[in-house]
Amino acid sequence: MTTGRAITLIRSDSLSDVAEYAYAATAPAGSRLIFLAGACPLNEDGSTAAIGDYAGQAAKAVENMQTALAAAGASMYDVISTRVLVASSRQEDLVSAWEVVRDAFGEHDVPSTLMGVTVLGYDDQLVEIEAVAAVLDS
Repeated sequence: MTTGRAITLIRSDSLSDVAEYAYAATAPAGSRLIFLAGACPLNEDGSTAAIGDYAGQAAKAVENMQTALAAAGASMYDVISTRVLVASSRQEDLVSAWEVVRDAFGEHDVPSTLMGVTVLGYDDQLVEIEAVAAVLDS
């Protein structure tokens, strides 16, 4: 399966430029949407990676997200939006996870929401990344 790029990132001069992501994104009619389950920081054996380490867990979650994207015929450049969940009420923990996710996307700075949550689903889990992607199949 070959894919073409479908995503257009949108910025606005009327909104602050301090955000490290685009404010909106579009995918054209006819694109195939891919809805990923939350990417968790789990090792292949199901154990939680990088226990106690927000950045380490974010890196493992990004790695797992990339694997899921590839299985769906997509890449990071096909992601149209993300939601990053961090089990903490401390802003510095959220930022630690966010910096890893932001850096993984590089120039493809998709719209994203960063949220502190009370707890996540796996033992010792601190980070989870939800994503939606869009591709043009040819």
